[in-house]
Amino acid sequence: MTVIPYSNRISIRDFLAWRGIQPKYERNGYGMYLSPLREERTPSFKVDYVRNLWYDFGSGEGGTLRTLVMRLERCDSREAVRRLQNGEKRDAGSVSLSPGVGERPAVGGVSPVLRPAAVPALRILSDAPLRHPALVGYLASRGIVPSVAAAFCREVRYEINGRAFFAIGFRNDAGGWELRSARFKGGSSPKHITTIDNRSDTVIAFEGFMDFLAYLSLKHPERLRIDAAVLNSVVNLPKAIPFLSRHPVIHAFFDNDEAGRKTTSDLIRLCPRSEVIDQSSFTRT
Repeated sequence: MTVIPYSNRISIRDFLAWRGIQPKYERNGYGMYLSPLREERTPSFKVDYVRNLWYDFGSGEGGTLRTLVMRLERCDSREAVRRLQNGEKRDAGSVSLSPGVGERPAVGGVSPVLRPAAVPALRILSDAPLRHPALVGYLASRGIVPSVAAAFCREVRYEINGRAFFAIGFRNDAGGWELRSARFKGGSSPKHITTIDNRSDTVIAFEGFMDFLAYLSLKHPERLRIDAAVLNSVVNLPKAIPFLSRHPVIHAFFDNDEAGRKTTSDLIRLCPRSEVIDQSSFTRT
């Protein structure tokens, strides 16, 4: 018997819904999304529900769920499969499996057409001080000092498809949340950057809030006295330029990978009057 890879057993549509990403519109057998890989206003990210494939018309990229996870998480194929396997094993918050996805129609038969179901949106229910042992323990496993996390994060309750969950929440400047737990990585709309303005001439910039918390934990108990910006995704760099460019000195703590290096290069180009110091050696590749 042929074993279907995990990346083919999970519906891309369900995977995106699990992350709080919904299609802008749907047609018979496919949906069109705003690309989760970059910033755009017109949906050009197509998910074929029947063949379980994606294609980004804006970048010319496409593939299976595994390749999508590799792009979203900036990891290799093996790590992508591991994350998908962990996702299938979850008792709570797991993506559902779609029957027929990845199966080929019988020879001479008609290709199956899946009726698009309503895609559940991620809805924020409440936020409170960060106290749950599971979340505190997860942060500790990542080397985050509890008092640092408590200063910048909240314990957020959210709902997907009528089911309630909780996660560490990091709020952005537009009121959306970046959400993390040992079992979940996602966020709520609107997507935006997070800035901390201490009226300093120097700013530190990060891709994600976990790197920001890790940096502050290494500096603990020293308090943050300079400004900070967290992109919450490298595609949000243009949104951060008005804030970053007013600083004579910018320390860029972006990942030491292709996406991170490109973001640093773009930052240097977009902030010609600032001294941009590459601090990528701080982060892991």
